[in-house]
Amino acid sequence: MNNLTIQDQNNSPSVVSESAAAFLTVDEASEGQRVDNFLTKTLKGVPKSHVYRILRSGEVRVNKKRIDADFRLSLGDVVRIPPTRSTIVERPEHSAPQTSKFEQAIIFEDDAMLVIDKPAGFAVHGGSGISRGVIEQLRLERPKAKFLELVHRLDRETSGVLMLAKNRSALVALHEAIRNNQTDKRYLMLVQGEWLEAKKRVVLDLQKYLLPNGERRVNVVTDASKDKYDERQTSETMFRLLKNYNSATIGKFSLLEAQLVTGRTHQLRVQLAHLGFPILGDDKYGDFALNKALVKQGLKRMFLHSSITKIRHPLTNDKLELIAPMPVELSKFIQKLEQSK
Repeated sequence: MNNLTIQDQNNSPSVVSESAAAFLTVDEASEGQRVDNFLTKTLKGVPKSHVYRILRSGEVRVNKKRIDADFRLSLGDVVRIPPTRSTIVERPEHSAPQTSKFEQAIIFEDDAMLVIDKPAGFAVHGGSGISRGVIEQLRLERPKAKFLELVHRLDRETSGVLMLAKNRSALVALHEAIRNNQTDKRYLMLVQGEWLEAKKRVVLDLQKYLLPNGERRVNVVTDASKDKYDERQTSETMFRLLKNYNSATIGKFSLLEAQLVTGRTHQLRVQLAHLGFPILGDDKYGDFALNKALVKQGLKRMFLHSSITKIRHPLTNDKLELIAPMPVELSKFIQKLEQSK
């Protein structure tokens, strides 16, 4: 008989028989969470399609009642999880590492929030062949933390401001602020080509789709793509030109600042590629031949950086300005462009 391994945030596994339903009591770490997200997090290795199937069938119950996928859990709720086949094996206990990967990257921290300057090359969470992302690493480094959750995401090759919540009420408040456009998030990017407008507001409808290998992509809705993929989402960004560069040896480039109005998946990367100004080093939507040439010039990552986030503190309502300076490797490439006029 196979066993189902259920693990909480702190990697404390409990094993229930595949032939019996599991009953889990909601604690402070899961209070206020949607039940579909709770199940996805709890049932490690179980496909999301199966999670939504058992929700639709009514096999998942909360306090003995049927619920929808968007039902939000309360402290003390009892969640019934039906017998579920899984090949997940219990993970061994991990002790906290002696050195922290992100201690020097902390921008701000108090009892409600942890904000770091995420380096490029780190996924924010594990999956797709990545055993440990930023959130898993931070939980490992802070074994006594009862609650630690990502407030938002950054792409793996994007650096900069990344916010995490240290309690449920802070997470809910920050999510609400983002949902209600009460944040000011600024990104820096270097794009191919000569951008001429000082300011440009870009509004485009985006759609998600999957490649044959299962990798996620996003495209701009056109007449040809309309209704072909998932439901469209409107994306909006305000771009500002900071500086143009005309390198005799490399080409023409533009340094832009982007102010997000919406926060769609790959929003900046897809919008700019569609406009004919792909972000340098973008391995999904960029100019692949140019990217390869730029590696020889010293640019070995995507030139996209989350530089400033302005937001009110989720508990005190104080104004916060969270700043992540431009990384050294990006500054050096800018200097190279300055010197090659």
